[in-house]
Amino acid sequence: MPEKPKLAIYWAASCGGCEVAIVNLHEKILDVDAALDLMFCPCLMDTKKKDIEALPDGAITVTFYNGALRTDENVEMAHLLRRKSQILVAFGSCAKGGCIPALANFTSKDEMLKTIYIDNLSVENPKGIIPEGTTSLPGGKMSLPAMLGRVKHLSQEVEVDYYIPGCPPESQQIWNVIEVILSGDLPPKGSTIGCGSLTVCDECDRTKEDKRIQAFRRNYEFYPDPKTCLLEQGLLCMGIATRSGCGAPCTKANMPCTGCYGPPEGVSDQGAKMVAALGSVMDIGDTTGLSEEAIAGRVDNFLKSIPDYAGQFYKYTLASSILGGRVGR
Repeated sequence: MPEKPKLAIYWAASCGGCEVAIVNLHEKILDVDAALDLMFCPCLMDTKKKDIEALPDGAITVTFYNGALRTDENVEMAHLLRRKSQILVAFGSCAKGGCIPALANFTSKDEMLKTIYIDNLSVENPKGIIPEGTTSLPGGKMSLPAMLGRVKHLSQEVEVDYYIPGCPPESQQIWNVIEVILSGDLPPKGSTIGCGSLTVCDECDRTKEDKRIQAFRRNYEFYPDPKTCLLEQGLLCMGIATRSGCGAPCTKANMPCTGCYGPPEGVSDQGAKMVAALGSVMDIGDTTGLSEEAIAGRVDNFLKSIPDYAGQFYKYTLASSILGGRVGR
């Protein structure tokens, strides 16, 4: 019997939702097991790093690498798995664009650690201890991986063959990707797969009319009409600037799209796309006879109804955006 292709799944700076999405293949997970030899997955198996190091280069057929790069260990494993894998896939929003971990790029590593461990009302730390480096304990020494100065996405460190978006990717799309890989009929390297090429708005079946918005409202402030476009109702729905392929489950559940599938085909910066879209739908009323200062004031009042620009527009893509965060390497 010929040897099955080898599959590796690695978890870097992420929440674990990508592994849950794979388990959510349900009975299809048996088909994955029949077709592929899952030989490395730290949250499921006891394969050691030394076992991967001992493999010939290219011995792993495909690696799903999920998570952003936050520590030097994440970087080390990215390089190791790149060498050992024929196909390296940036799996999910963290590996593709940085996702939630990359929002830390708006501050420095030292400022972030100080906020977490010292200037924090829920933490009792009278000695001001910040865990880092090597600590001596009664049973020996314990070393922690060093944090990078900024969060990176996978292709900022190694060459990536394919990208699968989503936080996490939808399970049916994961299966579609596995089928494509097994078929050998792969798209050009660098392609984003397991998704569509249009926007979530194209998948959403809500009624859409001329969008004119006077202010935004938060989800808790009202119960939106289940049939009308959420953006037109004043909810900041990112569907207009987000790649299709998820099936629009959020808008079907009466919740706005938050943008986890990243920018659509041909758009390099999701946040900039959304800001441009808002500029075309913003309704600040009749400005006839108003001074520039008065018009600017109305624009400011409109923008104040958006509570968190970074968290709204760059929740999933900051590390891969034209902003990247303000802190250098």
